[in-house]
Formats: sequence, structure tokens, C-alpha cells
Amino acid sequence: MSRISECTIDELFVKLMANTIKDGEVIFYGGSSPLAMIAVYLAKNTNAPNLVHIGGNPAGLDPKPPFLPPTTHDWTMLEHALGVLPIDYVFDLGSQGKIDRMFLSGAQIDMYGNTNVTIIGGLEKMKVKLPGGGGGAKLSCDIKNGVLWTTRHRVRQSSRGKVYTIVPEVDFVTAVGHKTPSGSREELGLIGNGPEWAITNLGVFDFEEKTRAMRLRYLLPDTTIDDVLENTGFEPAVHSDLKVVELPTSADVEFIRNFDSLEIRKREFPPEELERKFTLGTVQ
Repeated sequence: MSRISECTIDELFVKLMANTIKDGEVIFYGGSSPLAMIAVYLAKNTNAPNLVHIGGNPAGLDPKPPFLPPTTHDWTMLEHALGVLPIDYVFDLGSQGKIDRMFLSGAQIDMYGNTNVTIIGGLEKMKVKLPGGGGGAKLSCDIKNGVLWTTRHRVRQSSRGKVYTIVPEVDFVTAVGHKTPSGSREELGLIGNGPEWAITNLGVFDFEEKTRAMRLRYLLPDTTIDDVLENTGFEPAVHSDLKVVELPTSADVEFIRNFDSLEIRKREFPPEELERKFTLGTVQ
């Protein structure tokens, strides 16, 4: 019997990501994505025991690491794997429509689900050069469903004014959402469905069927609609049946803490965010 009675924002975030996974899906994510990595293992332990996990580079098929390593490129991610897939084979699977879900983040995410990890300021007025998206550009075109995420939804103040992570339009399209300056997914002939969910430290969004724009679907227990609006670079639609997310169970939290004993997940959050804690409804 667990005595855990509360969870922190990082543990809730992992649970929200895990909830997006359906049983039996084939899952892939990029390098250095500990939140996505933990979410996959939590889902496999709870709501999606038959998921197929492609992790790391080289990509281990359903690896069983004893703990969460700092990066998917760690050789621990090949431990007890059913096999090893060269990364080019992963792209082939994507092109064949055989990967069901991928997790993607970005320094910017726009209202249509495009992400930017390439350039802040655009090609003509570059302010910051980012590391780039690796294979995210290609895979975002092919993966059946995407899940976007950021732990830095809150607006930041700089010498040039407010800096938003969730913006009307990204400065550079690294990974493709539902609509881009070059056209919609349908017009571009892409085979994937695009982003299905966007999870942030302030709320959970889906995408409207007609406009394909972000729509606030769930609030976190300590956030309000005003919190979301004040920290977003545009005014997102709000679902008519807006709800508050369900908290993880104490068993979920115990699994996360045991698997990520090095607390790698916490590195992805600003320090002030980690002060957020939530009382669990039932202690199991």
C-alpha cells in the first residue's frame, strides 16, 4: 500500500502524456525527451500494456531499461530489447504509415500545431539559432497522430518585451502541424493526421475539427482560463465542455519515482514550476 498523498507538476505532466497513448499503438519520440520516455513506460504499465515502443538511436524495439537514462541515445535503451532498428528503418516505417504516435516539443508552438526548434526571428532576422529538429520534420509529415508538449507555456519578459512559447505563427516551421504558410496537410499531400493533443504546464489542448486550431480542452487543477489566455500569444477557442484533468493515482506516482530515480524529468521544468504540488484524491 502506497503512502503517497500528493504529486508534483512533473508527475502530473507525465500522466497527461501517458493518457494520450492508446493500447496497441506503435510509439516513437525524439532524442533527449525524458518526459515522453517516462510517459511511454507509465502507459505500458497502465492504460496501454500492448503498445510497441521504438526508443532511442539506434532504436531499440520495446527496450526494458532498469531506470531512466538522461537521453534516449544511452545504450541502456537497448537493454532487453526485442531487436535493434537502424534509424533509417524508423523513417521507412513512418513513410509506410506504420508509426501511430510521436511526441514533439518546441521552443515555439503555434495555433495550428507547427513547432519550431530551428530559428527564433526567422531566416531574415535571426535572433537565436536553435539545435534543429533532427528527423522531426520528416516524421511529423508521416506519423498518424502527434502529441505536442511544452513545460514553458508561461510568457517571459525580455528586454524586447513579452516572449511567448505558444504563438500565432512560428518563426520557422521545423515540424508540420495542421496548416502551414505553404498550405494545409491535405494540400501538401501528407499522409499523417497531424497533432492530436498539445500538453502544457497550464492546460491540455485539442484541435478543432473545422479550423484545425488549438482549443483548450482541460485545465490543470491550479490554473484558470485567464491563466491560459494571459500566457498565450493568441486567443484559443475554449471547449464547451471544459474540464479539469484527473490527477494520477498514487500507484502512478510511485511508478514514476521508482523508474526515474535520478529525477531526470524535473530538469525540463523551470525551477519555479516544480513548486506546484497537488493532493491526490485517493491514497491507494
